[in-house]
Formats: sequence, structure tokens, C-alpha cells
Amino acid sequence: MITFICCLATLIAGYFIYGSFIERIFGVDPSRTTPAYTHQDGVDYIPMSSWKVFMIQFLNIAGLGPIFGAIMGAKFGTASFLWIVLGTIFAGAVHDYLAGMLSLRHNGESLPEIIGRYLGNNFKQFMRGFTVVLMILVGAVFVAGPAGLLAKLTPEYLDATFWIFVVFIYYILATLLPVDKIIGKIYPLFAAALLFMAVGILVMLFVNHPPLPELMDGLANKHPENLPIFPIMFVSIACGAISGFHATQSPLMARCIKSEKMGRPVFFGAMITEGIVALIWAAAATYFYHNNGMGESNAAVIVDSITKEWLGTVGGILAVLGVIAAPITSGDTAFRSARLIVADFLHKEQKSMVSRLVICIPLFIVAIGILLYSLKDKDGFDMIWRYFAWTNQTLAVFTLWALTVFLARSKKLYIVTLIPALFMTAVCSTYIFVAPEGLGMDVTVSQTIGCIITAITLVAFLCWKKKNKTVDY
Repeated sequence: MITFICCLATLIAGYFIYGSFIERIFGVDPSRTTPAYTHQDGVDYIPMSSWKVFMIQFLNIAGLGPIFGAIMGAKFGTASFLWIVLGTIFAGAVHDYLAGMLSLRHNGESLPEIIGRYLGNNFKQFMRGFTVVLMILVGAVFVAGPAGLLAKLTPEYLDATFWIFVVFIYYILATLLPVDKIIGKIYPLFAAALLFMAVGILVMLFVNHPPLPELMDGLANKHPENLPIFPIMFVSIACGAISGFHATQSPLMARCIKSEKMGRPVFFGAMITEGIVALIWAAAATYFYHNNGMGESNAAVIVDSITKEWLGTVGGILAVLGVIAAPITSGDTAFRSARLIVADFLHKEQKSMVSRLVICIPLFIVAIGILLYSLKDKDGFDMIWRYFAWTNQTLAVFTLWALTVFLARSKKLYIVTLIPALFMTAVCSTYIFVAPEGLGMDVTVSQTIGCIITAITLVAFLCWKKKNKTVDY
């Protein structure tokens, strides 16, 4: 467990060392009045305590990704541990922090508006549609997962279909009501369940001391289907390393933060916490695969098996409830983000319930349609999930490039986002060529094309930088 312990310690150290470094690059000003006060409306702009904002941000971003994604990613071997650690510290946490802080500096603007500021109006228009589609996909895919797990904990007559309706009704209420009415009150309880699960599994890892992959064993691909580590693993493990979805959630809390100094614990800290959760589940999944082989592909089955074996019946139920809470609390804020993005685009006020309903009803109709398709087709959910995963990482690419332009314009150290932007550009461009739901091309050919696209993007950025040397901050 030496590699696991070192990875865990590195994640914690990353918050204090690299987090402070990124904070200094951005330039925090505690004296600035935040949008929570300047735009206070009692619905979305509401000053909230730091611990509560952290809990909400953590649950907003911690969906199925850091659990299910880490479990599936663990099949690749030790490389998954390294990606979780390095991706979280140098890509995901930087991405979340800077996106959140830019939103804070620009009156809590939604992600497409932020991207438009730095990549231009054409990108802004594209990102408005692209982001809303992603939010609807998140809302749809994060219904079926928790509904299925709830069905396992309740009598047979309360099947998955019943729970889908219950979860969706909750989504509607959470999307429409003021942020402090439901989200602000129940999220701390959900967070407690999720953190209990993570801590419980962590303790049992040390108690059981299972054989885990070590760095000295090498980074050989252990995947039973021999799927390429690059780019498949980097898309499979998204939320536990870097996720574009997070940047859509940060503006929600940027509208509730009381001071800029809260930015690092809320945005950077929540991502580090999620990375720790992903690392724990990657380790637990490795133990499961060691004992049971890698034939099982249903992450929910693996979660149920591990929690019941290690935490007992009661602890297992509490742990599963934490796993259920994670996607539910990402799904509801996904719809909330979609509402706010559309509202920003249409310049519609959101104080009145009628204005919120006008935007929300079409969003929910589309989501229900996607959900019905996923239930009708046995492979529907898997297909939607794969498209969601790629769309999610592609959004991270656009966000990273916008952040890089911001830092370059501000004459700040832009390399901290440039390197992750280049890497994720290569990942996403390669994935769409090699993936079955993409073009299904040869791995080597796809990787070559991905590298060429990345090189062209870098040249375009350097040319832009040469022509634009003014400060815009």
C-alpha cells in the first residue's frame, strides 16, 4: 500500500502547497464585495457560511464520476492512481478554482459567459448550447443510477421506475426553489453520508491491507479488454481528476461566497476532496478485482459488494446512501445550472416563479425524453453515459483554454493551465476518433491525429498571444 499512501499524502499536500501557489497567481482580494451581497436576490445570490458552501460545492461536483469512474478506471492498473493524483492537483483543482474565481469576479456569471469573455462571442454562443446539452445529459444519467440503488434497498413494489419519478420530482423542486430552501438544508446531511462512506472504506483499506498495485511494479495496462490507457482511461476517470461539469457548478457557489479568501477551500478544496474519494474507490475496486476477477462491469454491484463486506449491513446501507446522494446532488444542480445559463442568455430575471417555470419546463421535457430512451433501449444508458463522458471532458478543454487566455492577457503564469489544456485537447480529440461511439478508427492513427490537432491548437494560441499583448483584467 506504499503507492496508495503516497498518493493520498500527495493529494493533501497539493491543497496546501499548489493550492496556495495558484491562489497567489490569481491574486485574491478579500476586500472586494462579492456578488452574494452586490446582487443578493433571495433565490440564487444568497450569502452562505463557508462550511455550507464547501459542502454544497463538494456534493455538486461529486456525482457518480469519482466512484463509478474510479472503479472502472482501476482496471487499467497503477496508471489510474497516478492520473487521479496528478490530474486532480495540476488540472482539475486548478480548473475548478480559476473558473469559480473568474465567475466571482464577474458577478457570478455562468460558464458560457466566462468563456465568451476570453474566447470570443462565437465561442460563447456555441458554449451556451453545448453546456445546456451537457447539463440535461447529467440530469438524465444521474436519475437512473440512484433510482436503481434505491430500488435495491426498498420492497419490490417500490421498483426503479417508482424511484425515477421520486428523484425527478425532487429535481424539479430543487431547480425551482431558492438555493437555501432545499439545497442549503439537506446537502450537509448528504455530505455527511458521502464522507462517512469514504472514511469507512479508507479505514477498512488499512485494516484489511489488501494487495494494491505499486508504482515499482510498472505502469503496464491491466485492462481485460486491452483498451488503450490513452485516451480511454483519461475519459473514464473524469470527475475524480478533471471534469468540465465542475466549471458549470462553481458559478452557483460563486453567487453565495462571502469573501474571495473562501475560494481556495471551496473550489480547490472540494476538488482535492473528490480526488481523495476517487483514490479510495480505485483502491477498493482493485481489491475487488483481485479477489473476483475483472469480469464484473456494473460499478453499482461492486459498490454494494464492497460496502456490505467491509462496513456490515448498517454501514453498507449508510455508504450506499452516500453513493446515492452523490449523483442526486449533482443532477439537481445540473438542472439549476441549465436554468441559470438560459436565463443569462435570455436576460430573464429569476426572482419570479413564472420566469423560472418558463425556462425549466422545456428542459425537463427534453430530459424525460432522454430518460425514456435510456429505459427503452437496453444499451441506451451506456450510450448516453459515454457521450456524456466525452462531452464533459471536452467542456473542460474549452474552459482550460479560456483560463489560459485570461492568464496570458493578465500577464500571469499561464503555463499552469496551458499544459493541462494541451493534454486534455489531445485526450478528447483522440477519443472521438478511436471510440466506438465516435469514428472507431485505429488506435495509433487516432493518437497521431489527436497529437496533430493539439499541435495546431498550440500554434494558434502562440500566434494569438504574439498579436495580443494587452492586459484585460
